[in-house]
Amino acid sequence: LKFNRGKQRMLRLSLLPVLLVNILLNNSRWAHSFSYQTTSSISEVIYKCSSKLHSLPSFSISTGKRQRPNYSVPPLRMSGAISTSKHVMRVGKLVPQNSALLLCDVQERFRPLVHRMETVITTSQYLTSVAKELSIPTVGSQQYTKVFGPTVTDCFANGQKGIDETPIFEKKLFSMLTPETKQHLDELNKQSFLLVGIEAHVCVQQTCLDLLEMGKDVHIIVDGVSSQQPFDLQIALQRMSNAGAYLTTAQSAVFMLMQSAEHENFKAISKLTIEHMKLPNEFNDPLKDM
Repeated sequence: LKFNRGKQRMLRLSLLPVLLVNILLNNSRWAHSFSYQTTSSISEVIYKCSSKLHSLPSFSISTGKRQRPNYSVPPLRMSGAISTSKHVMRVGKLVPQNSALLLCDVQERFRPLVHRMETVITTSQYLTSVAKELSIPTVGSQQYTKVFGPTVTDCFANGQKGIDETPIFEKKLFSMLTPETKQHLDELNKQSFLLVGIEAHVCVQQTCLDLLEMGKDVHIIVDGVSSQQPFDLQIALQRMSNAGAYLTTAQSAVFMLMQSAEHENFKAISKLTIEHMKLPNEFNDPLKDM
């Protein structure tokens, strides 16, 4: 019996990294956490390993005679959303034409109850003002208005008039995506959603997850969301990020929407930004002594 055990063992061992990497990359959570450079390197490794395997001669156990290499299975190549050659990774860039602002349940009854609520309100006003400058639609929701009251008028620079001009949907569902709201969002036909409001671990989180399931990009404005308990807020942000949402700040999102100081609305939005920065940001307080 002429059987080269060394080459057979090499084949088995060489297959291990290929199988392991494919398992990891087929898991969406792992794939989301891989960087573009990492997937590029892995793609090259898999291709080289698979090509190397097919260059090895095969042997017959019964006769030991050399056979022609079997090329029935082509060398492995990376494909799909994380490919480095044919597809571009989604990295969460914002453009005004494809974006909408969601204002989730920022209601009067919660004003004295929610952690750092005043900053949530001022951030909401900043973003609704920017959205107006950039012609980005704003959509709001109110949770059981009879109990929790109307949307805080300070969420808009022009107060009640801003509320009257904004489609705000009544709901008892925790997620904003009631059938009525979902129909309205479908009509808007936007891919990216900036999300502000309360509470982070309930209505905001469930809205975020629903949008992600629909294949939308969700940008959580971390200085514009909160909960009654800080710990709930912390875990909710982690949960949404792990699910695929982008965590960002209001100012970061605004400047990404403009992309350049040559934007026609740059001066107006810069003025809004300067005024917003003059207001207290309670989310900065824990960082001041660092």
